Amino acid sequence: MDEKANAAKMGVEEMISAACKLPYCKIDREEFLTKQLKGKISPARLADALENGTVNAGVSVDLLNRLAKGAVSFESTKVTALSTAAGFPGGWAIAGTVPADLAQFYAHVLRIAQKLAYIYGYRDIDLDDATQNVLMIFLGVMFGVSAATAALAKLAAANAAKIGAKVAAKPLSKYAVYNIAKKVLAWIGVKVTKDSVGKAVSKAVPVIGGLISGGLSAATFVPMAKKLQKELAKFAAMSPENLSKASEAADIVLSDFEVLDDTAGKGGVSG
Repeated sequence: MDEKANAAKMGVEEMISAACKLPYCKIDREEFLTKQLKGKISPARLADALENGTVNAGVSVDLLNRLAKGAVSFESTKVTALSTAAGFPGGWAIAGTVPADLAQFYAHVLRIAQKLAYIYGYRDIDLDDATQNVLMIFLGVMFGVSAATAALAKLAAANAAKIGAKVAAKPLSKYAVYNIAKKVLAWIGVKVTKDSVGKAVSKAVPVIGGLISGGLSAATFVPMAKKLQKELAKFAAMSPENLSKASEAADIVLSDFEVLDDTAGKGGVSG
């Protein structure tokens, strides 16, 4: 990675960290799922979903898809209402050189990633180390990074294995997560830089309540969220056998990412 790419990556890490520190970024998994599922499934199944995940608890994928659609709609409304005047004076930065509106946008990206993950059966996500954990896999899927989509197959297989499904035993290593995260951060950095100076983008995306950095708005947010939702729903609906095949295919894509790095963690990762 050259000097410019390194600078972009560091800038994105700062941006993601700033977004994570916003008070509304973290989604309380238990509270969110309880609100979404209460009255729609039995109390016993709700308790099972909270402990073991919605898919493992046997919550219908049709219901999960409806909840996901509602979550995307809700967060896109929030993004549409974004304004630098909503809590931050125009032009101020939250941390270092991170513009407030850009951090706010990515806070909502991280919010919908958490919501969709929880709807489709994932465990609680730690925001304290967001640039090096599974949250970066979700962001990678949103941005169309093929390795991230492959990693999602591994996570889905790991979740299924918890209820006895006969899927590929090889886990997604933290080395792979770390290396994919680096790729995703670099990709976002390039995109943010490009979109910030792209006249075509700035003309195509509406300016809502003040300039949203990089021409970002619901026009950008919704396709990203729908892309993640589509992949999560696909894996949630798969049989154990098909999950096994998807996991094995993912191993081929991820082989280049299973490289030891002294700064990466050890062991496997699951949802």
